[in-house]
Parts: sequence; structure tokens; C-alpha cells
Amino acid sequence: MRLLLLIMSCYAIADSDGYLYRRETYPDWNNLRVTWYPFPIGTYVYTSMPRTVNKAIAGGFTMVSDCGDIPGINGKRFVKEGDFALVLLYGVNGFIAGIQIGVPYNESDAFPPHNQINQTFIRIGDMYFLTAYFTNPAITCKYGRTRHQFDFEGTGSALYIQNGTDADTNFLEIPMREPELASTKWTRGHCFFSMGVHYWYNINANMSCDDFFPVFLLYNRGWLNGFGWAIGTDISSPRMEHYAYDDIVSTMDPIPNCLHEIQRLSTMHIYFTNPLLNFC
Repeated sequence: MRLLLLIMSCYAIADSDGYLYRRETYPDWNNLRVTWYPFPIGTYVYTSMPRTVNKAIAGGFTMVSDCGDIPGINGKRFVKEGDFALVLLYGVNGFIAGIQIGVPYNESDAFPPHNQINQTFIRIGDMYFLTAYFTNPAITCKYGRTRHQFDFEGTGSALYIQNGTDADTNFLEIPMREPELASTKWTRGHCFFSMGVHYWYNINANMSCDDFFPVFLLYNRGWLNGFGWAIGTDISSPRMEHYAYDDIVSTMDPIPNCLHEIQRLSTMHIYFTNPLLNFC
């Protein structure tokens, strides 16, 4: 009887919070925060994002499109105060499923690059959007996550960057463990406290900035626990981070020479855990 009770207790613990299984397969993504700053102060610094539709509505977010409204994009899309620099995606059951950033077309900067349109940048209305999913995009609007799955997985169980016009099939799945990047085109950059180890996609010194992939990855203690946007044009939203050229390239190795021409990127760090616990 004692043995049976012990087995049942262990099962209950593992089933209730997923700890035993989760620590072996992926980190505890218990948060969703955006916007880095050197000091943890300010209205828009390390802001926690609502991970359910109910909390989004309570926090002033408004749905701008429902599942099925936008061909090739999956999820219920919510924005706050009309700021499309931050779009939260929720599954059909109301649990967080992803995030987007909207970028206005900038003719003078020729942005987005023509060769990235309908790849990373998907047009919706008069804007172009980058999209990342925290669970398999194909399930988002079909059956979504249950409450049990959300409680078990937290913010998500994987990271998918949409790279084409069909979210179900056109994406890059990001490795959860840092060593798994060795066989990919992701290039290791530098690590900073409260950020993590940066990885940039397929960069080299002589590349064209038309080929600069607008997403970077963040790893801490060997686990994926964040990522970010790096947009080669000015986005005025207070959610965005604007840094000088020297600040941006300090995260890269090698440094693309073409970034001298841009001088300034609009970036946003997105965290799945508390960024103040990121020590590299």
C-alpha cells in the first residue's frame, strides 16, 4: 500500500505541474515579457504580456482579427491602443500561441527587402508582419491548447518563426538546446546579462543587408528562453528598443559590414522567463 501511495504521489506531482518531465525536455517558460533596457524601470521595460485572451481584454487589448480571418496567419490577433509593433496571438481556446510585429513599408529605406516579402515579412493590409509561434502553428486555430496543456507547458513548448505564406508548413523550428545549433546556420554572438547568448542567422562580414534575417535567438544556461526582432528601419513604438550601431553589433560575431549603412536597428527582446535571471 505504501508503495502504491508513493507511486500515485509521484505521478500526481509530475502530472500537476509537469516538473519532472519538463526539466528533461524544455525549460519552464513561465513568463512572456518584452522590451529590454539596462535598468528594470519604466512603463515599457520588461513588460509582462497577458497569456490568455481574458487577461488580454482586461489589460486593454482588442482583437483585430479572428482565427481564419487572415489567410496563412494562425490565431486570434490582439493589439493595445492600435500599436501594431506588438501583436499577441491566441489559440482557439484563448491561450497564448505567438507574437507578431507589424512594420510599415518604408520606400526611402526600401524596407522590407523585396526578397524577404512573402518569406519572413507577410503583408496584412498596409503593413508587413513578422510572426513567431510558441506551439505548432497548425494546431492554433484547429483545436488549440487545453487548459491542462497550458498549465503544463506555460507560454509554449517550442519556437517557430514563420518563413512563408502558410503558417502550417512554412516555418523555421528553433532548437531548444544550444548545442543543437551547431549543425544549423545560426551564428553564435555574444552574451549579456539580462539578455542571454545571442544567435544571428547566417551572417557574415560581406553579406548584403537585404539578406539580414530580422530575428535573433537568446539562450541562457544552454536553453532557449527568448528571442527578438531586429528591424532595419525606424519603428517609433515605445515597445521598441533603439540603440546606436556600436550597441547592436556588440552582440554579433562576425559583424556584417552593410550594417554601417543602416546605423540603427529597431529591436525588441522577447522573454519566456524572467530576464533578470539571465546570467548566460
